[in-house]
Amino acid sequence: MLLLFSLTWGSVSGWWVPVCIILGILYAWLLYRQPVNLGKTFRIGLAVLRTVVVFIIAMLLVSPLVKSVKYDPQKPLILIAQDNSSSINTFKPAGFSTSQFINDLSKLKQELGDQYDVQEFNFSKDLSNGLSDKLTGKQTDISAALQQLNNRFVNQNIGALILATDGLYNQGNDPQYEAKNIKTSIYTIALGDTVAKRDLLIGNVNYNKTAFLGNDFEIEVLVAAYQSKGEDIHLTVTEDGKQVYTQTIPVTTGDLKKIVPIKLTADKKGLRKYNISIAPVKNELSTQNNTETIYVDVLDARQKVLVLYQSPHPDITVIKQAIETNKNFEVKTSLLADIANIKLPDYSLIVLYQIPAGSNAPLKNFITKSKIPAWYILGSQTDLQTFNAEQNSMKISTGRNEPQEVFALPETGFAAFTLSDSARKKIATLPPLLAPFGNYTTANNTAVLLKQKIGAVATTYPLLAFSDDAGRRTAVLTGEGLWRWQLAEYQNYGNRNATDELLSQTVQYLTANANRQRFRVYPARNVFDEGENVILNAELYNDALELINTPDVKIDLKNQDGKNYSFLFSRNAQSYQLDAGTLPIGEYAYTASTQNGTQQFKASGQLTVKPLNLETRQSAANHPLLNTIAKQSGGQMLYLSQINQLANLIRKNDNIKTVVYEDKHYSDLIDVKWLFVLILLLLSVEWFLRKQEGEV
Repeated sequence: MLLLFSLTWGSVSGWWVPVCIILGILYAWLLYRQPVNLGKTFRIGLAVLRTVVVFIIAMLLVSPLVKSVKYDPQKPLILIAQDNSSSINTFKPAGFSTSQFINDLSKLKQELGDQYDVQEFNFSKDLSNGLSDKLTGKQTDISAALQQLNNRFVNQNIGALILATDGLYNQGNDPQYEAKNIKTSIYTIALGDTVAKRDLLIGNVNYNKTAFLGNDFEIEVLVAAYQSKGEDIHLTVTEDGKQVYTQTIPVTTGDLKKIVPIKLTADKKGLRKYNISIAPVKNELSTQNNTETIYVDVLDARQKVLVLYQSPHPDITVIKQAIETNKNFEVKTSLLADIANIKLPDYSLIVLYQIPAGSNAPLKNFITKSKIPAWYILGSQTDLQTFNAEQNSMKISTGRNEPQEVFALPETGFAAFTLSDSARKKIATLPPLLAPFGNYTTANNTAVLLKQKIGAVATTYPLLAFSDDAGRRTAVLTGEGLWRWQLAEYQNYGNRNATDELLSQTVQYLTANANRQRFRVYPARNVFDEGENVILNAELYNDALELINTPDVKIDLKNQDGKNYSFLFSRNAQSYQLDAGTLPIGEYAYTASTQNGTQQFKASGQLTVKPLNLETRQSAANHPLLNTIAKQSGGQMLYLSQINQLANLIRKNDNIKTVVYEDKHYSDLIDVKWLFVLILLLLSVEWFLRKQEGEV
C-alpha cells in the first residue's frame, strides 16, 4: 500500500506560497541582520530555521487543503468450488482417485504463488470453506454455491472461478443462469462419467402429501432404463409391507424414460408409508436408485372455513385460494345476507371481511357462545365503532373515516408460529394496504406479526395481530388490498408463495386448538428429510384455556429398532419448541408428558425421517452444461487429466491481473498534527542554539 500527500488550494490562490516564503525570509532577516556574538554560518542556519517556522505558521493561517492519495493493490482472487456430493464417488469413471483429485486441486495455490489470492471451497447443498475428500453430500445445489460466492466476494477483484463438478444438480435453479451473474472467467473441471451404464432407476415421484379417507389418489412415477434393452422393468408399490400395485414395463430402447401413473386408495387414516421399487437386473450399475419411499397423510375430513363479506371484493378470491393451498381446509365464501342458509356449527373458523359480527345478531350470538376462532379483516366498509365493542384485542380511535396506505413491516419478536425468512423479506417489499386512519391500541395478550409502516416511517400500529382470550383465538388484519400483494408478488417472483404462506399459516394457527385439547404436541411436519433438523412444538392450556408454559415438558422418541431419544422442550414465548437435531433414518413414535399442579397430561404421535436418494437418480454426468457455463464466461472446460494446465491458463489470461484502488482524502492543513510538533521542535532547536551562544 502506497500513501502520497500533496496540497490543493480549492478556493485559495496558489500565490500565497511565495508570499509565505517571502514573509518567513523577511522575518528571519529582521531578527538576525545585526547579531553580536554569532558567526556568519551559524547566523544563516538559525535564519533558515526561523524562515521555515514562519512559513509553516503562515501556511496554517492560509489553511490550504491536504490531499492524501492511498494506492491499495488487490491481487486477483482465484476461487475454487469443489463438488462434495456423493454422486461424484458413486458414479466415478475408471481410475478416478478422490485423494489424487483433491491433491491436484490443492497444488494450484502453490503453482500460482503469491501473485494470486487462491481461496478454496466445497459444496453440496450448502457452501463450506476448504476442499473435502469426503464426498458424502446428499443434495447438490450448484446455483446456490455460485450465488453465495458472488455475494461473498461482491466488488472484489475476482480473477477466475474454478468449478469442479459432474454437472448434476437436484436442488435449486439451472446453474448456467446464476453463472451469468459472475463477471469473471469460469474454468469448469468435468467430473463423473458421461457414458451411460446398465441401470434401472426411479427418476422422480410426483404426489400429493395429503389424501382423504375413502378417496382414490394418484402418484406419478418416472422410471428410466439405460443400456438395458430387452429387459423388463418390474415396478411394485407396497403399503406398510403389503403389495398394492404391480406393473411390468418392457425396455424397447437403450435409453428409456416413462411416466407411470398409479392410482391408489386411501383406506386407512393416518400417515401411510408407500415403498416404490424396481426389481434389479443382472450387472446393474447401482441398485440404490431402484427404490423410493413416500408418505401420504390420510385425513378423516377437512376443516371448514367460512368467509363472510358485505359486498364482492377481489381480496375474497385471494383469501380462498391461499387457504385452499392446504388440503386440510375447505373454504366457503358467502354474502352476509345469505347467512340464514349456512350451518355455522359446521365451521372451524369464520373470516369476517370488513363486517363486524355485531352487524348480524345470530352471527354475534353464535361466535360469543361457541367461542369459534374469528379473523377480522378491516377496510373502508368496516364499522369501527361496532368492531371496537365486540372484541378486546384491539381498539381503533379515529376522527375521520379515511383509509391510508400502509406497508407491512414484519415483527422479529413474533413467536406464535413461524413465517419463513423468504416470506418475511418478500412481504416487506409488497405494495401498501389500505388501513383505517386513527390511533391503534392493543391488549396485553395480543401478539403482532406485522406492523404498519406509513411512508418511510415505521410505527407501532398493528397490521396483522393475534390474541388468545380464554382459549378463543382471534386475528385482526387492519388493511384491505391483498389482491395487490398477490399480483405484485407474481410479477416480481413468478409465484405467490409469500402471500399464500402468510394467509395459510394464519388459518392454521387460528384453528389449531379448535378441538380444545389442553395439551398438544405436534411436529413441524410429519416427514423430515435425512440430515434435516427435527422440530416439534407443544402447547399447554390451563383451566381457563389460557396458554401457559410454566411446567417442564418432556418427550421420548422411539424408532422401529427400539432405540429411545429423550429431550426437554425449550420455552418459546407462551408455548414450547424442541429442536431435536438430526435423527437417524426411520419411523418414530413420540410420547410427551407434563404436569400442571396435580393434573398430568400426555400426548403422542408419529413422525418419519426419510432417506434422501437424490444423488442416485442420475448416473451420467452433464458435461455439456459445464461446457456452456465455461464458454459463456470466457473460460474453458477441462477434464481431470488437464488440471495441471490451470495455472498456465490463468497466467495467460490478460483479464486476470492485479487491480490498484485509489482512495483520495482531503483535509485542512491545520488538521495535520505533526506540523505543530515540527514547529515546536524547530523553535526549541533555535532557542537551544542561541542560548548555547549566549544570545538568549
